[in-house]
Amino acid sequence: MDKVLFLFLRRMRAPLLVLITAYSVSIAGLVLIPGIDDQGEPWRMDFFHAFYFVSYMATTIGFGEIPHAFSEGQRMWTAATIYISVIAWLYAIGKILTLIQDPTFKLAVSQQAFDRSIRRLRAPFFIVCGYGDTGSLLVRSLLRRRKRVVVIDHSQERINDLALSAMDFHIPALCADASNSSRLQSAGLSNPFCQGVVALTDHDEINLKIAITVKLLNPDLPVICRAESRDTERNMRSFGTDQVINPFAIFGERLALALHSPGHHLLHQWLSSVPGNDLPMPIYPPHGTWILCGFGRFGKAAHAGLHREGVTTVIVEEDPERAGCAGECIRGRGTEADTLQEAGVVTAAGIVAGTDSDSNNLSILMTAHELNPELFMVARQNRDDNGALFEAGHPHLVVRHSEIVAETVLAQLTSPLLPRFLAEAQNRDEAWVNELLSRVSAVTDERVPAVWSVELTPNTAPAWLERRRHEPLSLGQIMMHPVHRDQQIPCVALLLQRATGGEILLTPGDDTSLDPGDRILFSGQPTAIARLLRVLRNAHVLDFLLTGTDRPQGWLWRRFGSRSA
Repeated sequence: MDKVLFLFLRRMRAPLLVLITAYSVSIAGLVLIPGIDDQGEPWRMDFFHAFYFVSYMATTIGFGEIPHAFSEGQRMWTAATIYISVIAWLYAIGKILTLIQDPTFKLAVSQQAFDRSIRRLRAPFFIVCGYGDTGSLLVRSLLRRRKRVVVIDHSQERINDLALSAMDFHIPALCADASNSSRLQSAGLSNPFCQGVVALTDHDEINLKIAITVKLLNPDLPVICRAESRDTERNMRSFGTDQVINPFAIFGERLALALHSPGHHLLHQWLSSVPGNDLPMPIYPPHGTWILCGFGRFGKAAHAGLHREGVTTVIVEEDPERAGCAGECIRGRGTEADTLQEAGVVTAAGIVAGTDSDSNNLSILMTAHELNPELFMVARQNRDDNGALFEAGHPHLVVRHSEIVAETVLAQLTSPLLPRFLAEAQNRDEAWVNELLSRVSAVTDERVPAVWSVELTPNTAPAWLERRRHEPLSLGQIMMHPVHRDQQIPCVALLLQRATGGEILLTPGDDTSLDPGDRILFSGQPTAIARLLRVLRNAHVLDFLLTGTDRPQGWLWRRFGSRSA
């Protein structure tokens, strides 16, 4: 039996019995008590008229005496049944109001609505487990790319925030424990339209349980998990988790990249950030001695990145023994001027405020800036709602691990070729990177570009494949504007992966020939995605771009065209 109906019948059993009894007694009395018709003859009301009379009398709609005027006995009985039925209805309505406010009933109703939404989904979607800072950022980014999402979170407050947010699509959301296999199943884990599961909760154990559940119940489904400890990361990778994201390790690698090559770091920032935001500005971290305040997971990752580039570090930690601080380590939080002076802040090149408290990190920045205004300052922001405070502090680099995770997941879900491109790009020199940055900035309109990939298959490029059978086609031909063929679609081809042999070409030229099955990674304005797909799918548009002739379409227009010719 449906859960909502079952709960309603179980909780409303007594009120329903009271109502049934009140109606039965009222109807029985009206049937049994005799009346007098217009001719003065005795008559008795039948069950139909008695039920009809009691129905509108008991609900206080008002009544008339049917089909004849009542006798004194009938009127006395009606007066009694009025009080009986009103009391019965007040009791039933009170129980209904109590039931509606019952948490169990609310949960059953929400689960029923959630299950109904999942059954009605007829488009590809992703399951996002956890709607915190990272999950909300990822959901908004996926919706910007017209991707469907299903959300599970244990906090009803977060689910309410999602319901109140202005979204282009209805997002099915359920307040539940995402590590529960039955909840994942109800969220569409076995649905043929489900394209992947993303575990972004605040607890590594829950993310690990989600990964195990997905791999056992649907092994072919991609799963991406967030892991903040090395042990959990290794555990997830051991049973085939498709992507494990450690935001602290990623930050350490990016910090080392910024020290080694600011151009490569800027390219990474432009292509990995959330589309539509302002383009990040380049940063130039100095070499020299750096101070690390906080030696937890974040501090250890920053230390590893700096050490990789040969940078000397001084660690400030409140509990060195617990943190496992080795070497030169100063006891303290870093919020005190004495501690920073002992660490050599006056002569230091940079400082990393990396504790798990935003208040302490802001205090570290303010104190360090007063002691050495020339410091390169890196700040860890733990909560997204403190963004205005960190902007007011003017650090050179603000690290938001929620953004790091969301950007990495977004790249994996929507642009699987992007990680390959970034890895190949690190082997190129600064001149190549600077030239590519100039080309990307020319088409982005000072906004973070969208990054997407296209595979030349019958589903994505039917018009192109049909034309390719008769003549070779190049990359530049499909990048022409579908309306103004003398212009180019505002995008840049970053990578071409051949279907045969898997050959990789970085920044292929316009004259590069294309073959069926090739995969191309693009970066540019979001409007370029639809324009490019229009060229690949619309035979009329592709013919116009290749020939320069706008041939009439349809039998009627072709007839008019032939006559005019």
